[in-house]
Amino acid sequence: MTHPVARAAADADAVEAALSLERFARYVAWADGDRERAVSLYTLNTQVSEALYVPLQALEVALRNRIHTVMSAAHGPGWFQPEAGHVTDRQAEQVRAAVAELTEAGKPIEDGRVVAALTFSFWTSMFGREQDDLWKRTLHKIATRDGRFLSRKDFTARLTQVRLLRNRIAHHEPILYWNLPKLHQSMLEMTRWLSPAMDDWRGTVDRFAQVHPAERLALPRPGKDEA
Repeated sequence: MTHPVARAAADADAVEAALSLERFARYVAWADGDRERAVSLYTLNTQVSEALYVPLQALEVALRNRIHTVMSAAHGPGWFQPEAGHVTDRQAEQVRAAVAELTEAGKPIEDGRVVAALTFSFWTSMFGREQDDLWKRTLHKIATRDGRFLSRKDFTARLTQVRLLRNRIAHHEPILYWNLPKLHQSMLEMTRWLSPAMDDWRGTVDRFAQVHPAERLALPRPGKDEA
């Protein structure tokens, strides 16, 4: 029978071999050189990333559907098409890419399909300064708080942080040093502003509070050249 200490060391060796040395080194540094603890931190990072999928999904779906609903009501079908004049040049490229993807897959070019194919970056770009006039005329109607419409700036900083977090999770990067409880709460609030029904659903399957440690981990932020 393999001794538990030897098995733990072997597990750490296997994880380190499977990961890049640079990526695992971040967890080893957090664990003060304890490689078994480093594996535990890597595991926790993965579990927390998984748990954040639900609130991220709820927010993204609520965001795109509310924008699409409000813009369609005000500007008609195909409001997102470049020729309609409501999107930036960068967003226009994203629309063309989504249409090309659907065409290549042999799928019909319908509003619902294009909307579903557009990236989170497209939707967060609707909160940029370039869209300030559109917000004053139309987009302010996408969400309410205490019965009042919200401004573009109520979302901007929050969504930037969510987008960065989403990207780190998608690329399997360390996130444990972030203030994740604060970000989680921010996602819940924005989802509630956009769609109380979606937030109610989110609440039935969201496991973040059960997975994340009750007390925030005191981990140093990696340097610019670190993972």
